[in-house]
Amino acid sequence: MEHTSVLNHVVGASTMLNVKTPCRTLSLATFPSRESIKSAHKFSIVRKYSYTSIACNLNSKKCLQHHSAVCSALAEHFNQAPEINVYEDMPTRLNKILAEFKALEDPRERVMRLLDYSSLLPPLPQSERISSNRVMGCTAQVWLTAELGSDGRMYFGADSDSEITRGFCSCLINSLNGALPEEVLKVKTEDLSSINIGVAGGANSRANTWHNLLISMQKRIRGILAKNAGKPPVEPFPSLLITSEDITAQGSFAEAQAKYLSPDESRVLELVTVLKEKKIGVVAHFYMDPEVQGVLVAAKQQWPHIYISDSLVMADRAVKMAEAGCETITVLGVDFMSENVRAILDRAGFGKVGVYRMAIETISCSLADAAASPKYLQFLEAASRSSPSLHVVYINTSLQTKAQCHELVPTITCTSSNVVQTVLQAFSQIPDLTVWYGPDSYMGANLGELFRQMSNMTDEEIAEIHPLHDRNSIRSLLHRLHYFHDGTCIVHNLFGEDVVSRIQEGYCDAFLTAHFEVPGEMFSLAMEAKKRGMGVVGSTQNILDFITKHVQEAVSRDIDEHLQFILGTESGMVTAIVAAVRNILKEVRRSKIEVEIIFPVSSDSISKSQSSGDLESSEFENLTKLSIVPGVASGEGCSIHGGCASCPYMKMNTLDSLLKVCHLVDTSKAFLLSAYEAERFDTSILSGHSIADLGCEPILNMRQFQSSGRLPDELVHQVLKRNITEYKSFYHIEANKRT
Repeated sequence: MEHTSVLNHVVGASTMLNVKTPCRTLSLATFPSRESIKSAHKFSIVRKYSYTSIACNLNSKKCLQHHSAVCSALAEHFNQAPEINVYEDMPTRLNKILAEFKALEDPRERVMRLLDYSSLLPPLPQSERISSNRVMGCTAQVWLTAELGSDGRMYFGADSDSEITRGFCSCLINSLNGALPEEVLKVKTEDLSSINIGVAGGANSRANTWHNLLISMQKRIRGILAKNAGKPPVEPFPSLLITSEDITAQGSFAEAQAKYLSPDESRVLELVTVLKEKKIGVVAHFYMDPEVQGVLVAAKQQWPHIYISDSLVMADRAVKMAEAGCETITVLGVDFMSENVRAILDRAGFGKVGVYRMAIETISCSLADAAASPKYLQFLEAASRSSPSLHVVYINTSLQTKAQCHELVPTITCTSSNVVQTVLQAFSQIPDLTVWYGPDSYMGANLGELFRQMSNMTDEEIAEIHPLHDRNSIRSLLHRLHYFHDGTCIVHNLFGEDVVSRIQEGYCDAFLTAHFEVPGEMFSLAMEAKKRGMGVVGSTQNILDFITKHVQEAVSRDIDEHLQFILGTESGMVTAIVAAVRNILKEVRRSKIEVEIIFPVSSDSISKSQSSGDLESSEFENLTKLSIVPGVASGEGCSIHGGCASCPYMKMNTLDSLLKVCHLVDTSKAFLLSAYEAERFDTSILSGHSIADLGCEPILNMRQFQSSGRLPDELVHQVLKRNITEYKSFYHIEANKRT
């Protein structure tokens, strides 16, 4: 009876041996030396596809156990790496395996083939099945070892607690073992895209094993080559390590974050007391200072009318708080957020509810400023000359900007989480439409890149993203999407080429999160990670959901895990992430789960490194006591010794300001609050409507789209019937005002 799997791995043959020895009698005594096996190899070769099916007189479960035991015994007996067939180069071996699976149309046959390959993989010793050898992102546990042989070639070992996953590992080991380091580094994840085993309910996650194992192999190779060349290891990004029992910080920035995760109880009590006494609700953005968020998270346990979210939800929550009896709403964010809260409360009938900002000065936003510039008006004027046109404006703009845009070109608001669906629905609903997106240039470019990628997908893959589109419709819209080129978020602008290069070098196997506003290099890297189940691109809420989902999955598996997440957005997000992760880790039973949140940084923004002696200095001690996260310049940039990607405008919302405003409410000094009031627009423009009413229309258009999945009929009518002459008239009036 044929038994080929063991011998194939012992001799490293790409072709198979014909050994007519029953499994139960196969033993080391059968093959007294490696030379005799090599002789048998030369003497008799049988090939079917690129392997021979296993025939065995044991049942399948015992068979697999027996094969693994024999493989392990032989490997230990010979005590050396298996030889590789040097007559076939690595690309040839890899292409043969890919062609082999591609030729199998029946998913069941692919599964069986993977199980065959699984039996060919020698198990790793228990001493190598450790957390440092784990491969992240796989549904099952996967371990990987790598070493550079004296012959200058790479040799890998892998194992898994899943037979199907072992099959994936076996295929890659069989293809890449014995290859030169540069050969393995040239292999791309898309080269493995033809593999899809078709396991119901788990095909994509299983197939991701190919990709994630390859990425881990390449990371190990880079580390080995750098060490052999005498290069220093990649300087780590700042990070927070979260477990069910503790939080460990690396770098002074991370220490500042961790410091406020357990806030001053007296400050919490002071805030809760004044909020309850004066019926004050608090809505805050994720990007708040860690001290503020730490106190708010703790205070929420005693006063329910506190909510931390992205900008989309803040106004909705303010309405719910007003409905629950709150007489005042404090807004911790930039000015366009407080304007939106004020306008939405007015429309909901809560005009008497006070809305207050946290600073006397303007709390600006680089994107809102870009949309209020003359260049943006020129961008919209071009849109007004094109018919039919729809303006899709990012929510990070002022109410006045939204009103003026909507008066000039029919407008719908979007967020980073719904912009893709908004644009695709608009194109499907209005024939020959041209879409004008702004003001975020990176998000606009990323939209275009996403649609270009979709144009090469199958119709089935595109339908999963939007059911009314196919390859032809996507290709037809590419030239009808225009975006503004002069608006960026000053924080997300930091995540450029330098950061991407360092992530690829030191963190390529980590989970990668990226806001839709990041530069194209970071966007492309995150999209590649997303394809293999290791990344997300979207809003702050999307990022939070992605992280909590994977942590929850780790807890459910109840095995030791170390999960790394690159935080590709403003550093203030970490407070909400830590709170959510720690809440999930309470469910941990026996396993040890570590969640590391990593803060990427541009080297252009790094402060000079301090020596270990300097870290003991009083200057360093003072740095960690700052209430506002330290930064290199204006709160921006980060390093393991300094601050991190942090919005200076958001950091104008301090805990002292919040307490000051709250204490002034309903007192004889309440007149001082006038400087903190959110702006209420009641002036008229062109058609006689108030800015508040017109500015809310794009937001309400978005709300209706979110609830129904379709653009409102009134908006579609405006797109198709708007008078172009009126557009031009308004443009000239507004242009004269600005000059």
